Amino acid sequence: MIGIKRDIFDRLVKEIENNDILILVGARQTGKTTILKQLQQFLLEEFLLKNDGGTYFINLEDPTYLDLLNEHPRNLLKIFPIDIKRKNYIFIDEIQYLKNPTNFLKFIYDDYKENIKLIVSGSSAFYIDEKFKDSLAGRKKIFEIRTLSFHEFLRFKGKENLPVKGNALSIDEQRETSDLYDEYMVWGGYPKVVLSPLNEKEALLQELVYSYIKKDIYESRIKQDEMVFKLLKILATQIGGLVNVNELSRTLGVSKTAIDNYLHILQKSYHLALIRPFYKNARKELTKMPKIYFYDTGLMNFLLNDFSMPSVRKNIGILMENAVFRWLLDKNGDVDKIKFWRTIQHNEVDFIVSDKEAYEVKSNETLINLSKYRSFSELYPEISITFVVYKKNTSSKALLPYEI
Repeated sequence: MIGIKRDIFDRLVKEIENNDILILVGARQTGKTTILKQLQQFLLEEFLLKNDGGTYFINLEDPTYLDLLNEHPRNLLKIFPIDIKRKNYIFIDEIQYLKNPTNFLKFIYDDYKENIKLIVSGSSAFYIDEKFKDSLAGRKKIFEIRTLSFHEFLRFKGKENLPVKGNALSIDEQRETSDLYDEYMVWGGYPKVVLSPLNEKEALLQELVYSYIKKDIYESRIKQDEMVFKLLKILATQIGGLVNVNELSRTLGVSKTAIDNYLHILQKSYHLALIRPFYKNARKELTKMPKIYFYDTGLMNFLLNDFSMPSVRKNIGILMENAVFRWLLDKNGDVDKIKFWRTIQHNEVDFIVSDKEAYEVKSNETLINLSKYRSFSELYPEISITFVVYKKNTSSKALLPYEI
């Protein structure tokens, strides 16, 4: 197989035989193109040996293909010798470059859904740009491609069979897992960064920030890209803190509308996530201001200019909390399922998941003070709190991040 298989691959294979348009979205450089090519390879080497059909691949960074498809969607049939009497699987990379991607996808689906299956990738601009106006309801399934989860990280490091939790782990296995998770927290999960030697990782993250994120900003037509980078650096220091748009506006000297727009772009680019408060009593609990997290800790650490190991970091709490957010996101699949709880009196719990699980993150288990969470337990006795720590002793009931 081309490259290393991602967890989402098997889910996508199960969707091959239906007529739905499959849309892969996510930050740039997370592996969307590789996954498309892996799926095409699967079709050629396995599926199409048993089923009649053809498969073709188009990258819309090629201006020749782009011009033809912008002229009319039916020109797709001119690019390749497509036999519409049989099933064809068309892979289109960078679909957002079309002038009207919605019109193209709807046209091909409505006229050829029995004969042409579209599997496409789109960067964040696919959803940012107002030219994508239609929901394509009933025609599509969307799959979010993130940077590597920790389980995928282990696979890319050739350590997929390393056990990460359980009482039967040897001391060596515990140490190796802990060391690998430290590396994952520091450098993040961009595939190219994970596979590169240590002395190249920082340069690759720099390229991601100043080339690919800059491209997101440019394509969303924000002219003051330096303001977006300043905002990103400020937000990297405020992980787990409340996002105060008024304060950010004053700090950067731009309007609140501009800050809201920057945050929107960075969310739709899959760089930042804003999680909302969990509450039942609007008079006593926070209901509006969100908290901020990065999708990738390597990106966050680049913006902080801090690649020191967690054991010696002053901001280990920030790093841990963001890493746990990412773990919970991978486990639950939807950022909207992750919330936080905070009262006007500053009582708080870091994460509430699906309104039924609570997680509190501490750098050290000695910092756990159960009395601080009594008010939450009294209000929500049905939700138990799990404590997640960086290091723990063998008798501790707290969990390490990868044991959740």
